[in-house]
Amino acid sequence: MSKKLLYTLLTILLLTSVILVACSSSNETETPDQPADTTSSTTNTSESCAPNCTYQDLTLCYPQLGAESDWRTANTASIKETAEQLGIKQLIFSDAQQKQENQISAVRACIAQGVDVIALPPVVEDGWDAVLTEAKNAGIPVIIVDRSVSADSSLYASHIGSNMVLEGERAAEEFNKLLADGGAILELSGTTGSGAAVGRADGLRNKLNSNITILDSQTGNFTRAEALPVMQAFLQKYQPGVDFQGVFIHNDDMGIGAIEALKAAGVNPGDLVIVSVDGTRGGFQAMVDGWFQADVECNPLLGPQVFEMALKLMNGETIEREVLTNETVYYPENAAELLPSRQY
Repeated sequence: MSKKLLYTLLTILLLTSVILVACSSSNETETPDQPADTTSSTTNTSESCAPNCTYQDLTLCYPQLGAESDWRTANTASIKETAEQLGIKQLIFSDAQQKQENQISAVRACIAQGVDVIALPPVVEDGWDAVLTEAKNAGIPVIIVDRSVSADSSLYASHIGSNMVLEGERAAEEFNKLLADGGAILELSGTTGSGAAVGRADGLRNKLNSNITILDSQTGNFTRAEALPVMQAFLQKYQPGVDFQGVFIHNDDMGIGAIEALKAAGVNPGDLVIVSVDGTRGGFQAMVDGWFQADVECNPLLGPQVFEMALKLMNGETIEREVLTNETVYYPENAAELLPSRQY
């Protein structure tokens, strides 16, 4: 074989191998639980299928704020299960561990990847303007989920979740009934600066009767572990039934932590008027056991609403700017009957 023919054959083999490598790499996709690739230059692809996009065309980014409570765990499950049921193209999920900087990094990674829609449950209200502006400039709509943000409303498409102020007002109405003759209450607040904590605190103060005073308010950061020492500190400072007659607790997980402290201090179920927020299985059990006198519902099962709106955004359809979940107040009288059917 001549050298010329040998070189020609080698050249053909080399080119063939390069083509095969390129073809094999083009089908790689990111798995839902992996962090987004911040070096990607992929652009938003929703325009290619609109106005006939389906769920199979949808890539949705969900930078979850954390896993601090049973409510949050249920919210995560709702998002993941709905994504699987609908067969969406890709769910990019991350856990920010209750740190805003982690959420912002996750959002920026999703922008770089060119996702179709970002659904953001913000850990706090403030500090979102810059990254929301980046998403808007990239043509990626953002749905604010669960908690609220203080950013200009033009920077996001819609908010899906609860009316946190209304939840606080509903709690106040329960105290007004249960402490009709007046008294003092303590407040175990959620994460400082979060929409849930701000809204529930404002709502309580909006509707609380003037003969009921808020003796003290401290944050338990929406967790059982942090609520326990806060309640212990309250009990060292104030005498139950004498200095205060009730406790408003911003979520059921903190309520369970508070109950541990109350039990250790010799407080019995029914000695205090306790109103919590969430309506989780743990909260229902606390009503069955006599600790909670009311539990204001906050529904975490938002997956179906989030994905329905995301698809509408991909197809350029008109959406509502504010979508609220239908919620109620639960009481001990029917807690035992409803407990087995609770989904979270």
